[in-house]
Order: sequence, then C-alpha cells, then structure tokens
Amino acid sequence: MSFIKGIELCRRFHTEVVEPILSDTNPYLRYSSALIGSGSEVLGYDTEMSTDHDWGPRVYLFLRKEDIECSEQIEESLHERVPEQFYGYPIDLKMSVITTLPKFIESCLGVNLDESVGLEDWLSFPSQSLLEITSGAIYRDDTGQLSTLRNQFSYYPHDIWLYLIASSWKRIGQEEHLMLRSGFAGDELGSAIIASRIVRDIINLCFLLERQYAPYPKWFGTAFKRLKCSDQLLPYLWKAQTATTWREREDAFNNVYKRLSSMHNGLGIFEMIPIDVSSFYDRPFKVMNGEGIAKMIMEHVMDENIRQLGDRRLIGNIDQITDNTDFRNIIRESGTEGNHARKALKKLFFREGQ
Repeated sequence: MSFIKGIELCRRFHTEVVEPILSDTNPYLRYSSALIGSGSEVLGYDTEMSTDHDWGPRVYLFLRKEDIECSEQIEESLHERVPEQFYGYPIDLKMSVITTLPKFIESCLGVNLDESVGLEDWLSFPSQSLLEITSGAIYRDDTGQLSTLRNQFSYYPHDIWLYLIASSWKRIGQEEHLMLRSGFAGDELGSAIIASRIVRDIINLCFLLERQYAPYPKWFGTAFKRLKCSDQLLPYLWKAQTATTWREREDAFNNVYKRLSSMHNGLGIFEMIPIDVSSFYDRPFKVMNGEGIAKMIMEHVMDENIRQLGDRRLIGNIDQITDNTDFRNIIRESGTEGNHARKALKKLFFREGQ
C-alpha cells in the first residue's frame, strides 16, 4: 500500500464516501466539508510515521445552526454505510466531526462569533490555532461561510501585525547584548542558551515579516525552511546555534541582522533602518539595537489601545509571552477555566496605570 497524504486521502473520503451518503439521505442539506483543525496532515507535513495514531480518512462537516439537529441522523447514516477501510486505511468515524462554524471557532480560539472579535482578542490566539483554521483544504462549501471565515482569520490585522513585529525586535534587543556579555565573562554555556532563544525569536520574526503563521515546535523549523528568506538566513542561524564561542555567535547574528534589515526596508512601510550593526555603548560588542527598531515600528500603529499597550508593556501575544502548552490550550477553551485564563491575560496586557 503506497502512502497517500492526508489532505488527498480525506478529499477522496469526502468525494467517494461522505458526499454520496449525504446526497442519498439528505439531498437538500447545505453544508461544508473540510480537513482543518489539528493534525500534521492539515499542515501537509504528514508522512507514513504519522499514520500510527490520530490519522486517517476523516472530515469536518459544518452544518448551519438551523440544521444541527440533523447531526444524529447523519452520524447514524455514516455508521451504517461507511466501510471499515478506505484505500487500505482503517476508518474511525470518531475522528470525523459534525458541528457548526461558531462552535468550531469557539473550540479553536475561545471566542464567540456572534460577538465582534476585537484587536485585543487577537493577542490571545496562538498562531498554531490560527493555522488550524486557515490550513488544510475545503472540499465543499455550499454557503460560502467557511471560506469567508478562513479569510477573516487569514492573517493578523495590520496594527496587531506591527505590534508583534515590534515585540519580536524588543525581545531580540533585550538579549542580544546579554549573549555577548555572558560569553565575554567566560560563560559559553549561558551565551549559547541565550543564542538559542534569539534564534527562535528571529525565526518568529521571519514568519511575521512574510505574513505567515508559525506552527508549534514540532514543525517550526520545517515551516521556516519554506519561507522565502530561509535560504539566506539558515546558514547563519545554524552557525549561531552550533557555535562554541561567543565571537562566532556575534558574527553569525550580525550577518543575520543585516539581512533582516533588508527585509524590513523592502516592505516599504517603515523608515529605513540601518543595515550595519553598531557598538553596544563602549563595550566590544556589535548589536542591531532591536529595542530602537521596536520603538520606530510602534510609531506606525494607529489603534490607540494597541499604541498604549506598546507604551506600557511591549510583550507581544500569547506565543511571545509563554511556550507552555497547557496554558495555551486553556486559553482556547470555551468553559470557565478558559474564560478565567483569557481575563487574566487581558489584565496582564491592559491593566491601567502600569
């Protein structure tokens, strides 16, 4: 049996199995069918290894609110007529989901589509969750609502995008000199640890500059290789990651910063930033002055609340604040625990007088 990528397998499953059944049992039903949500196959990164768990023929079926009462009858029809295997792969109907778009978005982002999604809400959306909505494939969309929804979340609003770019530069600016100072003091391990943090921040910045959502850690480096800038930056980032001395790290990052500056200047929406690195005060260190770049970018943010947030605490979004998987999962929950977590996060962002 030759391996079939999940997106293609699920397309065939919809076309050859699910759609004919629904046409017979619910000929007038208007619905959407897609492969979205969690799973490596949604991002297109699945391989034969992926088939050992939580992988197989499946679809999300989205019904209109007025038709959701049909879900039980649809489930019964599928259980009666769906074969045990499809192209040699076992079918587990528990992996297919019948829901509405509002419930799906609530499960992914913890927001109610019946209410307006504010700019501040975007700060609590993990980029992986946004990828789960906008990646994968749509196989049928009778009402067009699924396509409209994916367009709505296709990328960050402009002011949030600028705020996140500025936050990334500030993170880099806060630690670029620390990496050099610790190495200069003889702590190469400490310097290397900080270098790894900066490599991650730079890659996140690259996703932002190319207007792409970054996936969670398993596919972070894989997705980075698909960015336009990766061919130029990857050799220097790898050098910074594997260097054994702080001077080698400094040289690698200085080459990275020059290319990041060119990327920024090529966007044509900011003032030109210096391409060459500069000295960190009177110390023998060369840095990019990430904090200065962050301040410059924030001057282009128009929304008053986001501007004030940047003035008080330029800490970024949920991805930049924490990489704790459990906390990110709580943020997207729709229950009491998720509401409490989002309120705590917004308080951290917008508490007055701080």
